[in-house]
Amino acid sequence: MKLENTEAQMRKGILELCVLSITDKQAVYPSDILKQLKACKLLVVEGTIYPLLNRLSKAELLTYDWVESETGPPRKYYKTTADGKEVLDHLRAHWQKLQSSVQELIET
Repeated sequence: MKLENTEAQMRKGILELCVLSITDKQAVYPSDILKQLKACKLLVVEGTIYPLLNRLSKAELLTYDWVESETGPPRKYYKTTADGKEVLDHLRAHWQKLQSSVQELIET
């Protein structure tokens, strides 16, 4: 059994919660989102993050602003919307329940 596949699926399952949490704090450029995820040992590649950002934007959970860059073209900075904050609150509550349930199972 390849554990890498299982681990990747576990990371993908919580990625939406993580991205909404990061963008809830401040407007963030995608590479900064990737850096924060990497700093927390959640290794995610650009090919995963950009489709997720697009999906969350289309669902109106994220908004973005174009910001001029000194080193190149304008950049999109993402921020959680009011609807995104509601979803984030729901996901945080669900995560707490899920984490508690899994912890109970693996400790017994």
